[in-house]
Amino acid sequence: MEAVQEQGIDSLAHLEERITRAVQAITSLRNENSQLQQSLKAVQDELKSANSARSEFEARASQFEKERNELGQKIKHLSEELDDLRGERKQVRTRIEKLLSQLDLLSAS
Repeated sequence: MEAVQEQGIDSLAHLEERITRAVQAITSLRNENSQLQQSLKAVQDELKSANSARSEFEARASQFEKERNELGQKIKHLSEELDDLRGERKQVRTRIEKLLSQLDLLSAS
């Protein structure tokens, strides 16, 4: 009977030890889970911030592209206007040279 009682105590001690280890494992896993949840939240916050920054940069890039296109059109327009003014200046110079030639002819006669 003593052997049965001793075996029961050993069995109970073994069960107690297994339960203690299980509780420690669960506690450890809960702590690890909590840390992982915090890390996940931090990464999600960083991702949200990065996405927000990316959206802002994309909006700025779009605005810069629009401004670049507008400036390109202005440059094209101003270049055309400059070419027109150069053409007009050449015509005026030619006309003045003709008039001066005619004045020279009048002076010579």
